[in-house]
Amino acid sequence: MPATCDAVVAGHLCLDVIPDLHGRWEGDFATRFVPGRLLDVGPVMLSTGGAVSNAGLALHRLGISTLLMGKIGDDLFGHAVRQVIMAYAAGPSTRSGQALTDALIVDRSVATSYTIIINPPGVDRIFLHCPAANDSFGADDVRYDVLSAARLFHFGYPPLMKRMYAEQGRELVEIFRRARAAGVTTSLDLALPDPASPAGRADWLAILAAVLPDVDIFLPSIEEILYMLRRETYEALRPAGVLAGITPDLLSDLAREILAMGVRVLALKLGDRGLYVRTTADAAALAGMGRGAPADAAGWAGRELWAPCFQVQVAGATGAGDATVAGLLSGLLRGLSLQAAVQAAVGVGACNVEAPDALSGLRTWEETLQRIETGWPQHALELAASGWRYDAVQRLWVGPG
Repeated sequence: MPATCDAVVAGHLCLDVIPDLHGRWEGDFATRFVPGRLLDVGPVMLSTGGAVSNAGLALHRLGISTLLMGKIGDDLFGHAVRQVIMAYAAGPSTRSGQALTDALIVDRSVATSYTIIINPPGVDRIFLHCPAANDSFGADDVRYDVLSAARLFHFGYPPLMKRMYAEQGRELVEIFRRARAAGVTTSLDLALPDPASPAGRADWLAILAAVLPDVDIFLPSIEEILYMLRRETYEALRPAGVLAGITPDLLSDLAREILAMGVRVLALKLGDRGLYVRTTADAAALAGMGRGAPADAAGWAGRELWAPCFQVQVAGATGAGDATVAGLLSGLLRGLSLQAAVQAAVGVGACNVEAPDALSGLRTWEETLQRIETGWPQHALELAASGWRYDAVQRLWVGPG
């Protein structure tokens, strides 16, 4: 069956409710927020959040035919989720005329997930989050008939979805097993759980060992993967900042362990230190990744790359990881070389942080590539590790692989 869409993005989806608190304050936060007091606030802003919104709408913005597969309730917030998405991207999204929202899962028995964001001037944000529908998401919610007509299936934020980590990830493992059977290329992103929460206490080593054999592309942040696989290292690096303590040797060691679990392409998001990518040396495994496999599997095989970030004026980091993911997946689906796809990933991520929200900083695919190809300055990245060299043409570091 020919693919009718390029990508299906599933996983965590919520409605963000953000009252405007700016220009309405006298006194500090503690004196304003007291029991029984009525506070005058401005209009509310509604936006969608989670991997389904952030990565899915970024892919759409980059010109990738995309369907969103988050779970919502048949309630006012669920209708608001649809309206927000369609306001961002009206009209057909797929080659068969489907809209972005046509694969959303609507369950009348659950409420739509939402987050109330209290953002007073000069004070760190406070989040009041209701997981609702996300906690009920299970393997039977996924529309595998839709996956059978897609090239790529991306799933995001299982640590924020109760059934995805319960029973050692049984539902998550089943989703990826059935997705692989549908012939689609599979992709997984994570989120950092609260250490004191049930998700933070889950056996993530066992969960990842079970699910990663059916994951083609794995895209965690370095903080997430260290927390799950190298807790002692994570705790040792955390006081000074995990990013400050990462080394090429640490990344290479982690990559070997993860590739041995069955992953074909590993991308570690490193915040302002860029993006690290390591691929299996087995070109046949890359070619067998499904309908979204690399156009040149041999050219993708056995690579180890580290791309520095591009220089921008940072306005916010909301959705930056998801934007980077969307850039890499867009490059893959367009048949780019691994080096070009990695540069596209950090380019899309850099555009994202030029705006305070997850989407308004993103440019079109063509505009993003033009910035890269016309000498967009990069942040300095010096690697003194053995076997690493800087490729001045591709403008990234190449490891021993």
